[in-house]
Amino acid sequence: MGKDKKEEEEDDDVSSVEIDDEEEVEQEEDEEAANDLNNADIVTKYRGAGDIANNVLAALLQQLVPGKKAVELCEFGDKMVAEATEKVYNVKKGGKKIEKGSAFPTCISVNNCVGHYSPLTSEDDVVIADGDLVKIDLGVHIDGYIAVLAHSVVVGSTADAPAEGRKADVMMAAWTASELAQRMFKDGATNQEITDMIAKVAEAYKCSPVEGVLSHQMKKHVIDANKVIINKANNDQQVKDATLEKNDVFGFDIVMTTGDGKPKQSERRTTVFKRDLEEKYSLKMKASRAFFSEVNQRFPTLPFTLRAGDERNWRMGVVECVKHGLFIEYPVLYEKLGEFVAQAKFTAVLLPSGKCARLTAGPAPNASSELKLEDAGLVELLAQSTETKKKKKANKKKKGRGGATPTPTRPKRIETHDCVFRLRPSLEALSRHLRVGFATRMRLRTALKDSCPESTCRASHRPLGYRRTNLAWSLARDSSYVKLSRCPQKVLIEAV
Repeated sequence: MGKDKKEEEEDDDVSSVEIDDEEEVEQEEDEEAANDLNNADIVTKYRGAGDIANNVLAALLQQLVPGKKAVELCEFGDKMVAEATEKVYNVKKGGKKIEKGSAFPTCISVNNCVGHYSPLTSEDDVVIADGDLVKIDLGVHIDGYIAVLAHSVVVGSTADAPAEGRKADVMMAAWTASELAQRMFKDGATNQEITDMIAKVAEAYKCSPVEGVLSHQMKKHVIDANKVIINKANNDQQVKDATLEKNDVFGFDIVMTTGDGKPKQSERRTTVFKRDLEEKYSLKMKASRAFFSEVNQRFPTLPFTLRAGDERNWRMGVVECVKHGLFIEYPVLYEKLGEFVAQAKFTAVLLPSGKCARLTAGPAPNASSELKLEDAGLVELLAQSTETKKKKKANKKKKGRGGATPTPTRPKRIETHDCVFRLRPSLEALSRHLRVGFATRMRLRTALKDSCPESTCRASHRPLGYRRTNLAWSLARDSSYVKLSRCPQKVLIEAV
């Protein structure tokens, strides 16, 4: 007998994937290794993703001019991320292609828009104007290792003509809090301490932290791991106490506003979503199943925008998925009209050595605020340098007849058509092997006899060119450099 209708629906359910117990155990065992910053390859991937994010931001700032539409900037940023990640890590690992690309779609949020504005091409009506306060938000990943970045800028502002007034106040509040967060990202620090700092900075600049904003710990393929730092704590929004530790990776997200910090969701369409891996549902509509299947292949764990697919089909397919909780929404939020919102987001890793390495950063804001931070402790912390000082290696001293002697200089590298010589100032210790044919040895013997008569075959102490086997010889000349070159007729050796 054929399957009944209910069984067919269960077979078509692409939203639920069963995982064997053995696979779950393997995943748990591999998670620690996959997020161990002692692995230099992991840190390199984080840094690579951070470099791409920084470069894309710099390019977007060049494109940010009056008359540009927000969607044009979003498309430009996403295209740059795709092109840049396509150029790296193209060698397959274990027979599998390394995943890479966008970890968060480019969002362009203007003035009182808090964030997540990444519109569909057919629906955008936001045009950038001179003097707008624009927030650029994006993310990049290489092999699941994520770097996020957000920056606020006033269009048309420069170092000579900085932003002023309330725009400057809110920009400086967000930037100052982000700089302090970087300095507080140490082993043993708590999330509550950073939340308290954000509140003090906001008060100094007469601004408010935006409610509902979280800074997340990040792991491989996970943009919102367990540890969080809340931007503003209140009775309705609380998070569990957490202690920052070595090996942690955080996406610090600080959002300030000149308003009351209680944004509302607008009527604009939500276009940014992320798969909720814990939810399962048997989708009924064909369009929904097709949408889910494509997203599950291209964006299985990280946020994406509906603009990344066929707009018409994806708009239809996402409705049922969201209705039954298969996707998490990133709604477009707004402050009150006339208020300004600034955002500063960056990625930092707390290395096993205890040092904080910041992977993403925007330029310092071109803003001149009449307000400033007054808290003595925070002012002192802000004055601390974040640059890593390189220690000079002390010369090792060797005891001998003449007392202490300096470290010997490194051998000099001389490239030739046939081999590479490393010549030491002490030529007595010099020896390198060169493999040549019999005819070349005959020509070489004559050339060496004229230019370097002291040369001998090291293996047999006979004149160079005597042995029929491959040769090894010492060059015993007073010159520190010897250049060997070959031409069709003869071999030349000359001191240079």
